[in-house]
Amino acid sequence: MKHIARKRFGQNFLKDQYIIHQIIDAIDPQPEDLMLEIGPGKAALTEPLLKRLTHLHVVEIDQNLIRLLRSRFNKQLQIYEGDILSFDFNPLLKDKKKLRVVGNLPYNISSPILFHLMRFAGDILDQHFMLQKEVVERMLAHPGSKEFGRLSVMMQARYNMNLLLEVPPESFDPPPKVYSAVVRMVPKPVESIADIDFDALEKLLAQAFSQRRKMLRNTLSSQLEALAAIGIAPTARAEEISLEQWLTLLKHQR
Repeated sequence: MKHIARKRFGQNFLKDQYIIHQIIDAIDPQPEDLMLEIGPGKAALTEPLLKRLTHLHVVEIDQNLIRLLRSRFNKQLQIYEGDILSFDFNPLLKDKKKLRVVGNLPYNISSPILFHLMRFAGDILDQHFMLQKEVVERMLAHPGSKEFGRLSVMMQARYNMNLLLEVPPESFDPPPKVYSAVVRMVPKPVESIADIDFDALEKLLAQAFSQRRKMLRNTLSSQLEALAAIGIAPTARAEEISLEQWLTLLKHQR
């Protein structure tokens, strides 16, 4: 049964075997790993993962692809039907084993997925994702760059991350209009981030980055005392403030 990529699901299927092998080697799956793949699609990563794993869990929303997966794989593959943004992780975590998450994420909802997974980061060992290269650049960006923003601060506060490889459009069918990249994300130890209120941090950043070219005295006018207390000039802009400064401001805000 032939499957036509659906734009509404952001489907671009990885086909480059060299890239696939590089990704699998980077993930380095071990037989007894507890692993979840988001959006297995046509099984480009699923099949080689199953050659190394005893069992694999996958979440897929497309009914046509679910039928394809069921026709190809046996009970070694556990398929969950639905949207990853509403997926219940708790049954997978009942044995208290750390979860490994992988996937070629749909580019149209990649940021919401990343923020959603933050809620479960304490139970996750690592994440390996194919994303739009521009998104990865924003995740890894340094203060002062045009890419640095809310996503940068939130992801860097919760994860240690590194770029593994860049992937050209022709590695996919259909080819996207952008370059892609694979990123490794390892959650920071819970004890090292225990005093961070991530909900409050996200709210603070949303306010500060709401108008990127505005100075903090405009976007964070209610936090002028806190800014002064930690030595941040009110004339600075949000993208100039480092992760450490944001975390310090979070503790001092009123």
